[in-house]
Amino acid sequence: MKKPFFKFILVSILVQIIFTYSCKNIDDNAEITFEITNHLDIKRSEVMGISIDQLSPILERTSPENVRIKERDAETYLVTQWIDYDGDQSDDEILFQAQIGPNQKKTYQIVIDHLGQEPINNVVAYSRFVPERTDDYAWENDKVAFRTYGPEAQRRAEENQPGGTLSSGIDLWLKRVEYSVIDQWYANNLESPGYYHTDHGEGYDPYHVGISRGTGGTGIWKEDSLMTSKNFTSYKTIASGPLRTVFELHYAPWGPYQIEEKKRITLDLGSHFSKFENTLNTESTINNYAIGITLHDNQGEVVKNQELGWFLHWEPIDKTYVGQGIVMNSQVIQDAIVSRTETRDQSHLLVITSPNLQKITFYAGFAWTKSGQVTNQSDWEELIKQQARKINEPLEIVFQ
Repeated sequence: MKKPFFKFILVSILVQIIFTYSCKNIDDNAEITFEITNHLDIKRSEVMGISIDQLSPILERTSPENVRIKERDAETYLVTQWIDYDGDQSDDEILFQAQIGPNQKKTYQIVIDHLGQEPINNVVAYSRFVPERTDDYAWENDKVAFRTYGPEAQRRAEENQPGGTLSSGIDLWLKRVEYSVIDQWYANNLESPGYYHTDHGEGYDPYHVGISRGTGGTGIWKEDSLMTSKNFTSYKTIASGPLRTVFELHYAPWGPYQIEEKKRITLDLGSHFSKFENTLNTESTINNYAIGITLHDNQGEVVKNQELGWFLHWEPIDKTYVGQGIVMNSQVIQDAIVSRTETRDQSHLLVITSPNLQKITFYAGFAWTKSGQVTNQSDWEELIKQQARKINEPLEIVFQ
């Protein structure tokens, strides 16, 4: 007769233990609070980073997998991503995506939580090397997708073998879905060659690069001629998402200055623009290093704003329109020219940078009308202007 009573007591104790443990799930004594202020009159959705040093009060008490970030008083956590930029096997910062209204200030909290889970996000920033398509490197997020070409594609092109591509230009994949398409498009292309050149409902690749600069490719403008590198010789994936993908491409010495070029490319979730950080190593003085956008058959419109550091091209492609753009610090711009010619792949909008720079940072991106993100040239111009303003007026973080 005593067994039911003892069973009741045992169950009660277990319930109390579970309840007590769940209530202690969040360590209130290790909370970090900070504010983010948007000083612009536009809504902003941007990936932000908190450095490892600023997280020391939290990490002294727990391991990184228990760190959570949320808006103050929110019941759910934000998606986060730890990232190691220098490859030393130690994380440098934690990333999250901030949603801030025009001229708004918002408070966030960093807490320890051993049980509370972050949401699973199927919309990601993502990149990878693609050996199944010779040796492309491709990257994408919920807005845009890009690719460029490696040494095996160069070898095949130079030896007139199938599958060759000789280009250091940046190709655009026009996607109209938020989820990742790279893996599936390449897989389908293996079964049905040319698959991604036809729109099956998710988008496609009608954008021709050839030996042009595509959108964001580089070169040296000398004596009315554009000299360029060949394909990348090696790559390094630093982070593949979900909030930010980062990778590096290395190029063999090229051009009149024998530049050994390294490109670190970053794409954040929610952005139309890849960030390029190009490092130039050479013993010579570099003049007329240029960032380009192909003008294809010269049927598009070009708008230049050197003073504010933004440049756009708006062109028709298959009865739709694609806007491409470059945004950068106006202080490092020497000139911007439009070079038009009848020679295939040689017409460009070129942004010429100041002499002898060893590192150049710029943003290159696009939008496609069929994606629904823009409907006309004015929409695209507004996005480019906003990107320039965001660069000049970053979100402000203040720890409390």
